[in-house]
Amino acid sequence: MYLVTRWFGTFLCDENGIKSKILFPKDPEDIAKRLLKIDKQEVLTEEKKITEGADVTVNEKRLQKIGDYNQNDSFFKKILIEPEDFGYTQDLIHKASITLAENKVEEKLKSEDLQVIQMINALDDLIQTSNLLSERMDRWSVIPTPEKKIKPFENLFFNVNDEIKRLEMQIEGDVRKIAPNISEIAGSLIGARLMSLAGGMERLACMPASTIQLLGAEKALFRFKKEGGRPPKHGIIFQHPLINRSARRNRGKIARILAAKIAIAAKADVFTKRNISDYLKEDIKQRIKYI
Repeated sequence: MYLVTRWFGTFLCDENGIKSKILFPKDPEDIAKRLLKIDKQEVLTEEKKITEGADVTVNEKRLQKIGDYNQNDSFFKKILIEPEDFGYTQDLIHKASITLAENKVEEKLKSEDLQVIQMINALDDLIQTSNLLSERMDRWSVIPTPEKKIKPFENLFFNVNDEIKRLEMQIEGDVRKIAPNISEIAGSLIGARLMSLAGGMERLACMPASTIQLLGAEKALFRFKKEGGRPPKHGIIFQHPLINRSARRNRGKIARILAAKIAIAAKADVFTKRNISDYLKEDIKQRIKYI
């Protein structure tokens, strides 16, 4: 028996045709929900129900749990199951596709890594504001000024710094939650900045170590390509104490080691969800010993 799933239903077939079927509700919202589950590589409730007690062949990897996976079986190429034969129109799939796209966008906007990106951008804005206020207060303090004039300005400066500390704590907590490996290897704030520069956790996890090493050094890299000179050895990860506290001659080597482990940590956080930080930290320690 063969399991064939289309956007409008799931079908149990043999060489002679369809033996049983479960059609989805003719509602764009319901169809969109099922398409979203398929997009996430989940097995539908209808697929589990129709294959209960049967030995089936499937041609999708997500269905390996309920059938024998064989994408090259010729049956799947010759079987024709048309939506119009069951009363489903192209207008229905059009509406369902729009709903699916809207749901995916909404889900993506709710993702925690995008929230971290917004917080790290807000943190940078506050730090810049604090620096401007500090500079203005230094210039103002050189002339005699009544306290009632400068006090509100000082209060604003202290409030901004308090918000910087609060936001840093919030970022550290969120990064430890969504990216525990990166948080342990790079530090929560550096990890958050890497996420921001990469455009999200998934993009960071797909980047090679060489790219992660230079995130934040794009201007220096473009200047090197245009004008020559010495290429940059590190970007934002320079803030890591293993790099900025080491001898200048060793910073490039340590940056490569750290970037390689951050790349592995990101993949673990996004794809396997396993905590491998202890292994990565020990490997970093051993490799740095040789430098």
